[in-house]
Amino acid sequence: MQLFLDTANIVEIEKAASWGVIRGVTTNPSLVSREGVGDFTSLLQRICSLVDGPISAEVLAEESDAMVQEALALAAVNMEQIVIKLPLTAEALQAMHILKGKGVRTNATLVFSAPQAMLAAAAGASFVSPFVGRLDDIGHNGIATLGEIAEIFSLHGIETKIIAASIRHPQHVVEAAKAGAHIATVPLRVLQQMLLHPLTTSGIIQFQQDWAKLK
Repeated sequence: MQLFLDTANIVEIEKAASWGVIRGVTTNPSLVSREGVGDFTSLLQRICSLVDGPISAEVLAEESDAMVQEALALAAVNMEQIVIKLPLTAEALQAMHILKGKGVRTNATLVFSAPQAMLAAAAGASFVSPFVGRLDDIGHNGIATLGEIAEIFSLHGIETKIIAASIRHPQHVVEAAKAGAHIATVPLRVLQQMLLHPLTTSGIIQFQQDWAKLK
């Protein structure tokens, strides 16, 4: 399973990219807004220069024709890397179908059920992003929903990739991998938590202390 970074913060992307573990980046309007970035195109260009992989950029239009026009402008930043995120609506399904015909990859976002994921895949989405954490927040089992989507896609040979999104902690990443997600997109905080274990920390200290005794 691949790891993407879920952020629009350049400093965070530079840090994670330096570890050599992320294969893409996902952004959304809320993440971009937090950075106070005025020129979204320049931000996308910068991200593409830092990470050699899919970079998700979301459209804000609500009607399919406008979605397509906005998507084409964003994709023009870097056709090889930019993936257009569209929230799962009927208008977005139409836009996904049109964009697939134009060779533009799409990522169906705000997916909360297997039927939604099936519709997105049928419309031609390259990726679907079930929101694991937000499902958990309302008392549903986000990982179970993800697993249901993965089972259906595998059973029917559906090529759309599953991105486990709304990841809250390292265990979500492990569970998403076991459930069949192709990708997990995580905030830097979770990526850092994945790295840490108290036994690793104490082991390093012990090694250093033992080595110091030889001097």
